[in-house]
Amino acid sequence: MPVRVRVPTPLRRFTAGVDEVPADGASIKAVIEDLERRHPGMRERLLDEKGDIRRFVNIYLNGDDIRFLDAINSKVKDGDDISIVPAIAGGR
Repeated sequence: MPVRVRVPTPLRRFTAGVDEVPADGASIKAVIEDLERRHPGMRERLLDEKGDIRRFVNIYLNGDDIRFLDAINSKVKDGDDISIVPAIAGGR
């Protein structure tokens, strides 16, 4: 059973409009690579040129911000929920 990845509206153009997609991998990094294989263009939107999570992208593993876990190397297991949440800025 793969993990379930919740895809935010701006990235749904890569998933044919679907808001949740399955992905396989033992870590967040591996899941992102699988997302790229299944939905080309995702990796570039999530990772910077060094392979780190982009500053304006938040990823949650079972509700926990991966920045407070093991970041991109956070381990995942079958049935986990991953949410991709773009950071929102604005105001005055």
